[in-house]
Amino acid sequence: MFKGQFSNLTIGICGDLKFGRTVHSLIKAISRYQNNKFVLISPKELRVPDYIRKEILDKNNIEYIEVEKLEEVIGELDILYMTRIQRERFFNEEEYLRLKDSYILDREKVNKAKEDMIIMHPLPRVNEIAYEVDEDKRACYFKQAKYGMYVRMALIMKLLGVE
Repeated sequence: MFKGQFSNLTIGICGDLKFGRTVHSLIKAISRYQNNKFVLISPKELRVPDYIRKEILDKNNIEYIEVEKLEEVIGELDILYMTRIQRERFFNEEEYLRLKDSYILDREKVNKAKEDMIIMHPLPRVNEIAYEVDEDKRACYFKQAKYGMYVRMALIMKLLGVE
């Protein structure tokens, strides 16, 4: 646990919030903890679906805002969960090309963030996180992937009855 807690956090989720299954799962999971606030950062076309907003956030009185500019809110975040704009979700190549570079996290943006903010990403990335950010102490996405592998291994062993 990178933050030492699951409550009292401001969590920014940035990118494709409409089609990203990890985004939907994260919102559902974190909504079970107290006093969290979501900052949903996406173009209008890729906002979180109504069912997530109504059945999870609104139903549980969870505070959230929807914004289009990462730069305006990055300084408020405890966690930034970046996602890629998913080419395979678009029926129109022109629309994808227009939106694909909407959010690119680079050193300049990270420098505006809290010193203890953590950066997460479900991987793989395309270009939404510049390689220069990999060296920042706040970048946790490689550890996130590694720990996820161990959790999946443990679940498989449990299901198979392996001690």
